[in-house]
Amino acid sequence: MLRALAVDDERPSLEELLYLLHADPRIGSAEGAGDATEALRRMNRALESGPGGPEAIDVVFLDIQMPGLDGLDLARLLTGFARPPLVVFVTAHEDFAVHAFDLKAVDYVLKPVRKERLSEAVRRAEELRDAAPRIPVHEPDPDHMPVELGGVTRFVAVEDITHVEAQGDYARLHTVKGSHLVRIPLSTLEERWRTRGFVRIHRRHLVALRHIGELRLDAGTVSVLIGSEELQVSRRHTRELRDLLMRRP
Repeated sequence: MLRALAVDDERPSLEELLYLLHADPRIGSAEGAGDATEALRRMNRALESGPGGPEAIDVVFLDIQMPGLDGLDLARLLTGFARPPLVVFVTAHEDFAVHAFDLKAVDYVLKPVRKERLSEAVRRAEELRDAAPRIPVHEPDPDHMPVELGGVTRFVAVEDITHVEAQGDYARLHTVKGSHLVRIPLSTLEERWRTRGFVRIHRRHLVALRHIGELRLDAGTVSVLIGSEELQVSRRHTRELRDLLMRRP
């Protein structure tokens, strides 16, 4: 069954669209977002969850004329996702159809939305979803991490991440240029990036071996230097870290 996200800044239109989607037996779940920023936050969670995860979204039903980022802008951003959702435009305007299909839209539904017309769009989305190659449930893009900056989802290269700091159920990714907070536990990143040169040095820190400049020992306390920042290494992780650094090319 399809997992849907409906995006429309006009509340009555959004509620009507959600009502029709919930009534379609091929729709397993349908959520609403009142603007592109809210939709991107929701899609960011979907991206973190992975294609088979509990937060995944298969298809976005998207209005075009909205304040701030419009529907076409949002659709362009979604094409940057490692596994973008299918997009169905739902709009009162005929003029944008060419642009919509340039963005590989599944369908272009005009308002007021008729149940039969929306049903056809759902059918097309279901067929395309089922025809897509199955992807194992892992990180959608192993080379990049999605982060939100001012309501826009951007992608940070994993190789640019120097270390990660645990902050409850969140993790703060540190790069040379700054830091980014993502909603994912440190333990998940530790498992995901184990083969990419990241190692746990403390219950609060995961570091990239390639970015360690120095290993310091002072009065029995071990620490590493990453750029200008010194991070403590816990006793339980000291031996593993030393062994890994000794084998580092």
